[in-house]
Amino acid sequence: MAADYAYVGLFLLVGILFVVFTIEVLSRLLRPSRPNPEKLSTYECGERPIGGSWIQFHVRYYLYALVYIVFAVETVFLFPWAVAFHRLGFFAFIEMMIFIAILLVGLAYAWKKGALEWV
Repeated sequence: MAADYAYVGLFLLVGILFVVFTIEVLSRLLRPSRPNPEKLSTYECGERPIGGSWIQFHVRYYLYALVYIVFAVETVFLFPWAVAFHRLGFFAFIEMMIFIAILLVGLAYAWKKGALEWV
């Protein structure tokens, strides 16, 4: 039984070493390195940057994006259900309605807390 875990640990170690070697070591050996001031400057859609590049954004923008991503990812679960709806039956319909109700409760909570307001 311990040998089974050893195989899993060995494969995990080999996988991690492969990723680290490929990304860190091999990429440093193969990439060209010719830095110049133009490459090291901040890029803003082809325009010359105005001011410093370390601008503080309000945390609400990140919260709004996080709430959007959570609901967008959860609604992705609706597509496979909709494709197989005719084979799943009434029990799957009830389960999906519970899932949608949980999403609506989360949306109401985020709305009540003010996470959906820009300012």
